[in-house]
Amino acid sequence: MRFRYISIAILTLCLMSFGLPKNIQKKVNKEIVKTFNVEAFNFNSVDIASEITKDLPSKFEENNFFKIETSNQLIGYAYLAQAPSKTAQFDYLVLLDKDLVVVKSKVLIYREEYGGEIGSTRWLKQFIGKKEGDQLKCGDNIVAISGATISVRSMTNAMNNLLESLKILHSKNIL
Repeated sequence: MRFRYISIAILTLCLMSFGLPKNIQKKVNKEIVKTFNVEAFNFNSVDIASEITKDLPSKFEENNFFKIETSNQLIGYAYLAQAPSKTAQFDYLVLLDKDLVVVKSKVLIYREEYGGEIGSTRWLKQFIGKKEGDQLKCGDNIVAISGATISVRSMTNAMNNLLESLKILHSKNIL
Protein backbone atom coordinates (compact mmCIF):
# COMPACT_ATOMS: atom_id res chain seq x y z
CA MET A 1 0.00 0.00 0.00
CA ARG A 2 2.85 2.36 0.85
CA PHE A 3 4.44 1.65 -2.54
CA ARG A 4 1.20 2.67 -4.24
CA TYR A 5 1.18 6.08 -2.52
CA ILE A 6 4.84 6.62 -3.36
CA SER A 7 4.17 5.66 -7.00
CA ILE A 8 1.27 8.08 -7.24
CA ALA A 9 3.38 10.86 -5.71
CA ILE A 10 6.20 10.21 -8.20
CA LEU A 11 3.72 10.09 -11.06
CA THR A 12 2.22 13.40 -10.03
CA LEU A 13 5.63 15.06 -9.81
CA CYS A 14 6.60 13.72 -13.24
CA LEU A 15 3.41 14.98 -14.81
CA MET A 16 3.69 18.41 -13.22
CA SER A 17 6.97 18.95 -15.01
CA PHE A 18 5.61 18.78 -18.55
CA GLY A 19 3.72 22.03 -18.47
CA LEU A 20 0.17 21.15 -19.47
CA PRO A 21 -2.70 22.96 -17.78
CA LYS A 22 -3.73 21.08 -14.62
CA ASN A 23 -7.21 20.18 -15.87
CA ILE A 24 -5.76 18.66 -19.07
CA GLN A 25 -2.88 17.05 -17.18
CA LYS A 26 -5.27 15.27 -14.84
CA LYS A 27 -7.34 13.88 -17.74
CA VAL A 28 -4.25 12.74 -19.65
CA ASN A 29 -2.89 11.05 -16.54
CA LYS A 30 -6.15 9.18 -16.01
CA GLU A 31 -6.28 7.95 -19.60
CA ILE A 32 -2.64 6.77 -19.59
CA VAL A 33 -3.07 4.87 -16.32
CA LYS A 34 -6.27 3.25 -17.58
CA THR A 35 -5.13 2.50 -21.14
CA PHE A 36 -1.63 1.19 -20.42
CA ASN A 37 -2.55 -0.37 -17.05
CA VAL A 38 0.32 1.35 -15.21
CA GLU A 39 0.47 3.32 -11.99
CA ALA A 40 3.79 5.08 -12.48
CA PHE A 41 5.32 6.32 -15.71
CA ASN A 42 7.57 8.96 -17.18
CA PHE A 43 6.07 11.43 -19.61
CA ASN A 44 8.72 13.12 -21.76
CA SER A 45 8.18 15.61 -24.54
CA VAL A 46 9.46 14.54 -27.95
CA ASP A 47 11.25 17.42 -29.62
CA ILE A 48 11.15 17.40 -33.41
CA ALA A 49 13.18 19.92 -35.38
CA SER A 50 11.17 22.82 -36.78
CA GLU A 51 12.50 22.21 -40.32
CA ILE A 52 10.74 18.84 -40.18
CA THR A 53 7.55 19.90 -38.39
CA LYS A 54 6.81 22.69 -40.88
CA ASP A 55 6.11 20.04 -43.56
CA LEU A 56 3.89 17.83 -41.40
CA PRO A 57 0.09 17.91 -41.74
CA SER A 58 -0.31 17.89 -37.91
CA LYS A 59 1.23 20.38 -35.52
CA PHE A 60 4.10 19.04 -33.44
CA GLU A 61 5.01 21.69 -30.92
CA GLU A 62 6.49 21.78 -27.46
CA ASN A 63 4.23 19.94 -25.01
CA ASN A 64 1.93 18.16 -27.44
CA PHE A 65 3.79 14.94 -28.33
CA PHE A 66 5.20 12.74 -25.58
CA LYS A 67 6.91 9.42 -25.00
CA ILE A 68 5.35 7.32 -22.26
CA GLU A 69 7.85 5.11 -20.46
CA THR A 70 7.76 2.85 -17.45
CA SER A 71 10.83 1.23 -15.91
CA ASN A 72 12.90 2.92 -18.65
CA GLN A 73 10.94 1.07 -21.34
CA LEU A 74 8.87 2.77 -24.02
CA ILE A 75 5.23 1.75 -23.77
CA GLY A 76 3.69 4.33 -26.07
CA TYR A 77 3.14 7.91 -27.14
CA ALA A 78 0.61 10.63 -26.38
CA TYR A 79 -0.44 13.33 -28.85
CA LEU A 80 -2.48 16.33 -27.69
CA ALA A 81 -4.00 18.90 -30.02
CA GLN A 82 -7.02 20.99 -30.85
CA ALA A 83 -9.41 20.70 -33.76
CA PRO A 84 -12.10 23.14 -34.91
CA SER A 85 -15.79 22.66 -34.25
CA LYS A 86 -18.48 25.03 -35.56
CA THR A 87 -17.42 28.18 -33.66
CA ALA A 88 -14.69 27.04 -31.26
CA GLN A 89 -12.06 24.34 -30.90
CA PHE A 90 -12.00 21.13 -28.90
CA ASP A 91 -9.02 19.49 -27.20
CA TYR A 92 -8.31 15.86 -27.91
CA LEU A 93 -5.83 13.18 -26.92
CA VAL A 94 -4.55 10.25 -28.98
CA LEU A 95 -2.63 7.47 -27.25
CA LEU A 96 -0.44 5.26 -29.43
CA ASP A 97 1.38 2.06 -28.61
CA LYS A 98 5.14 1.78 -29.14
CA ASP A 99 4.48 0.74 -32.77
CA LEU A 100 2.48 3.96 -33.39
CA VAL A 101 -0.90 2.21 -33.53
CA VAL A 102 -3.83 4.11 -31.99
CA VAL A 103 -4.93 2.49 -28.73
CA LYS A 104 -7.18 5.29 -27.48
CA SER A 105 -8.64 8.60 -28.61
CA LYS A 106 -10.42 10.95 -26.28
CA VAL A 107 -12.06 14.35 -26.55
CA LEU A 108 -10.79 16.12 -23.44
CA ILE A 109 -12.68 19.43 -23.66
CA TYR A 110 -15.57 20.20 -26.01
CA ARG A 111 -16.65 23.85 -26.02
CA GLU A 112 -19.90 23.85 -28.04
CA GLU A 113 -23.52 23.20 -27.21
CA TYR A 114 -23.95 20.86 -30.19
CA GLY A 115 -21.73 18.14 -31.59
CA GLY A 116 -20.39 16.86 -28.31
CA GLU A 117 -21.44 13.35 -29.32
CA ILE A 118 -18.01 12.94 -30.90
CA GLY A 119 -16.73 12.59 -27.35
CA SER A 120 -18.61 9.33 -26.85
CA THR A 121 -16.45 6.29 -26.25
CA ARG A 122 -18.54 4.33 -28.72
CA TRP A 123 -17.85 6.74 -31.58
CA LEU A 124 -14.16 7.22 -30.74
CA LYS A 125 -13.55 3.43 -30.73
CA GLN A 126 -13.52 3.65 -34.54
CA PHE A 127 -9.98 5.04 -34.39
CA ILE A 128 -8.52 2.20 -32.30
CA GLY A 129 -6.12 0.09 -34.35
CA LYS A 130 -5.54 2.79 -36.96
CA LYS A 131 -1.93 3.31 -37.97
CA GLU A 132 0.25 5.21 -40.41
CA GLY A 133 -0.96 4.73 -43.96
CA ASP A 134 -4.62 4.25 -43.01
CA GLN A 135 -7.06 6.63 -44.68
CA LEU A 136 -10.20 7.63 -42.81
CA LYS A 137 -13.30 8.97 -44.53
CA CYS A 138 -16.59 10.16 -43.01
CA GLY A 139 -19.50 8.05 -44.15
CA ASP A 140 -17.16 5.34 -45.45
CA ASN A 141 -15.05 3.86 -42.67
CA ILE A 142 -15.97 6.53 -40.09
CA VAL A 143 -19.61 6.75 -39.01
CA ALA A 144 -21.25 10.17 -39.33
CA ILE A 145 -23.26 11.68 -36.47
CA SER A 146 -26.36 13.73 -37.22
CA GLY A 147 -25.99 17.18 -35.63
CA ALA A 148 -22.22 16.84 -35.29
CA THR A 149 -21.18 16.90 -38.95
CA ILE A 150 -18.53 19.62 -38.58
CA SER A 151 -16.97 18.04 -35.49
CA VAL A 152 -16.99 14.55 -37.04
CA ARG A 153 -15.23 15.83 -40.15
CA SER A 154 -12.81 17.84 -38.05
CA MET A 155 -11.85 14.89 -35.81
CA THR A 156 -11.55 12.60 -38.84
CA ASN A 157 -9.31 15.13 -40.63
CA ALA A 158 -7.22 15.58 -37.48
CA MET A 159 -6.72 11.81 -37.21
CA ASN A 160 -5.83 11.55 -40.92
CA ASN A 161 -3.28 14.35 -40.49
CA LEU A 162 -1.78 12.68 -37.43
CA LEU A 163 -1.51 9.29 -39.17
CA GLU A 164 0.13 10.92 -42.20
CA SER A 165 2.52 12.87 -39.95
CA LEU A 166 3.48 9.68 -38.11
CA LYS A 167 4.13 7.99 -41.46
CA ILE A 168 6.47 10.83 -42.48
CA LEU A 169 8.27 10.85 -39.12
CA HIS A 170 8.68 7.07 -39.24
CA SER A 171 10.00 7.17 -42.82
CA LYS A 172 12.63 9.74 -41.72
CA ASN A 173 13.62 7.48 -38.79
CA ILE A 174 12.58 10.12 -36.27
CA LEU A 175 10.18 7.75 -34.53
